[in-house]
Amino acid sequence: MDIGVFLPIGNNGWLISTTSPQFMPSFDLNRAVTEKAEKYGFEFALSMIKLRGFGGPSEYWDHNLESFTLMAGLAAVTTRIKLFASVAVLTIPPAVLARMAVTIDSISHGRFGVNIVSGWQKAEYEQMGTWPGEEYFSKRYEYCSEYVRVMKDLWAEGRSDFKGEYFQMTDCRVSPRPTRKIEVISAGQSARGMRFAAEYADYNFISAGGINDVTKVAPHTERLMAANATAGAHCDAMLLMMIIADETDEAAMAKWDHYVDGTDLEALAWRDAQAAADVKAEAHSTVGRMVRSDRVPTNMLRLIGSYETIATHMDMLAETPGLRGVMLTFDDYLIGMEQFGTRIQPLMKSRQHVMKAA
Repeated sequence: MDIGVFLPIGNNGWLISTTSPQFMPSFDLNRAVTEKAEKYGFEFALSMIKLRGFGGPSEYWDHNLESFTLMAGLAAVTTRIKLFASVAVLTIPPAVLARMAVTIDSISHGRFGVNIVSGWQKAEYEQMGTWPGEEYFSKRYEYCSEYVRVMKDLWAEGRSDFKGEYFQMTDCRVSPRPTRKIEVISAGQSARGMRFAAEYADYNFISAGGINDVTKVAPHTERLMAANATAGAHCDAMLLMMIIADETDEAAMAKWDHYVDGTDLEALAWRDAQAAADVKAEAHSTVGRMVRSDRVPTNMLRLIGSYETIATHMDMLAETPGLRGVMLTFDDYLIGMEQFGTRIQPLMKSRQHVMKAA
């Protein structure tokens, strides 16, 4: 099972709480996290793109770095780990993005990939005047499909004459071309989003909720495998999840309870109001899961417990059909990365090959 880290490019990471670790994003923090990931044999690191936060007392995600710039810097100070940057497709033309990706491919010597963000939070784009209107909710994967086709044309051939509804290329050129294939990631959770991933992406992030219940993951990998079968393609599933670890199960759960006590309900309400704008969102979609989520600091799958407990659950995840890997978040990134690398991973049967290589 591949292991990746979801970098803390936004303040406070992935806990919408006033009692969780509070921090501002910086290149130094993300460099330290990525260097630990490389040291402990992680296969990849990915940074999101967020252009407007949720506010509230925690100022949740009100402070963010820019993804491509960050990953270019990290590409220059790492040697092995794969790096993925995220693009908000409504903000950068695909031909420009294709050239940006080739540049980081050059810096990283072929260790770069692109995460496609279709855009669910219209306030991010309304503030800049780039929101196409409510009809975009139902057309965003058609838009993304054309976007990726233009990029792939330019990476593969160095030119594109693509003519579509949203993009029209006329002898568009990009050179040099990538040194190797630039992989594409998506995170669509709806049926349409998974179909897009199956048709155009190499990996698709999936989500599951709850605490320590890894059985909730399989239904989502099964949906992606069905989309693959329909498309006659192959797209691997990657699970987004959080680890909260300590010496004992009780100590780890006490941390979570403390974070829940500080849940930023104001920030959650603002996020959910944004999500509710997509009135036709499926229950499985990203926004559908937000609207229906519990009032807790994060709705992703949480593994909470002792190092032994978490290692056992990670090995159970590794047996999930169709799951290629996981992308980890932590309550405290620097401490969490050390805990995973030195206390959890050595106990995982599914990661023994990494420990032997080290």
